[in-house]
Amino acid sequence: MTTILFNKPFGVLPQFTDRGSPTTRPTLSDYIDVPGVYPAGRLDRDSEGLMVLTSDGALQARIAHPKFKKPKTYWVQVEGTPTEAHMAQLRDGVTLKDGPTLPAKARLIDEPAGLWPRTPPIRVRKTVPDGWIELTLTEGRNRQVRRMTAHVGLPTLRLVRVSIGDWTLEGLDSGMWRSVEV
Repeated sequence: MTTILFNKPFGVLPQFTDRGSPTTRPTLSDYIDVPGVYPAGRLDRDSEGLMVLTSDGALQARIAHPKFKKPKTYWVQVEGTPTEAHMAQLRDGVTLKDGPTLPAKARLIDEPAGLWPRTPPIRVRKTVPDGWIELTLTEGRNRQVRRMTAHVGLPTLRLVRVSIGDWTLEGLDSGMWRSVEV
């Protein structure tokens, strides 16, 4: 069995081929040349950070399927000034168009030290402040973090997944991967 931790850069499709565009967009195959591994879950093209790829179908299911409630932690740069009141809303869960979310762990953080620059950089508006939060979810709906922060009035500018369960990005630069024992 092969399991890989990959730090997916911004703009990379979370799959090995691009069938949906007449232009060539970067995919996992531009970074990973290991046969027989497949993503365990997804990470949107405009999000960055940790992806787990594995040849173990049972492990893939335990990571990706919501019934296993595998915690996933994100650093989120938001437009606006996040407050404890915003964090309380996220901790309680919010109601999105597809129903209420489970309660999340949410806390205010400073900009993470050692975070690589994003290419291209986020848009910056001089008249609108931004801030950082750390959010841990145990479910994985489509674009859930972005929809939750927007719901509380803090649109997401940058989204970096930093951990899945006990696996973290520690020691992985953007675009790099390493094999792990499971």
